Amino acid sequence: MAPLRQAQYSPTMLSIIIPTLNAAAAIERTLTALGTPEIATQIIVSDGGSTDETRSIAERYGATVINAPKGRGSQLAAGADRATHPWLLFLHADTLLDAAWPQTFIAFVASPMTPPRAGVFKFTLDDPAPAARRLEKIVVWRCRLLGLPYGDQGLLISRQHYDQIGTFKGLPLFEDVEIVRRIGRHNIEYLELPAITSAVRYQKSGYVLRTLRNATCLSLYFAGLSPKLIGRLYQ
Repeated sequence: MAPLRQAQYSPTMLSIIIPTLNAAAAIERTLTALGTPEIATQIIVSDGGSTDETRSIAERYGATVINAPKGRGSQLAAGADRATHPWLLFLHADTLLDAAWPQTFIAFVASPMTPPRAGVFKFTLDDPAPAARRLEKIVVWRCRLLGLPYGDQGLLISRQHYDQIGTFKGLPLFEDVEIVRRIGRHNIEYLELPAITSAVRYQKSGYVLRTLRNATCLSLYFAGLSPKLIGRLYQ
């Protein structure tokens, strides 16, 4: 059973949910960047069965580590169910927030939001290559034209708003797109704070090939193909 969520909490109390699966190479930097005296943070690492040092690293940094069914959507949902603070931040294990994130969070929480809004960060890759800058521009275009930020941009949302729209779905792919569509494109605020994400997967597959594959899978998703089948094609 999830812990009781108490209304008397300060609005600057934040639960950060990080799904992991053999993320030892990245999780330490991510957790280090989240340390701040300005915000009361509860860090929940929702692990899908890691066999490396992910869990011990997370525990060393004071995170609460829980077991969850493998799959990012299921892991995010399980982490949110354990969260007790009035604000939630869903963050990938290989995404590093800029040092100014506490001030960005405080400003976002303090701003009037009617209807409720969710925030996402600025997609940034840790690669100096020109191809990385081109991809960052493509993401800006995708967000402006389609209103579709991905999970590697983080998702900042109030507990109340999250409960209203419903939890992450246990999809094998596009769990981030699915929940953003429920939030609504006009209820997403694009924050200027960089969310620096590992470029390893693009470097391995090639920027052009991986970008085309992602776009093809997204098109198939919008065409109605099941995420399970798309996940097989993606792999």
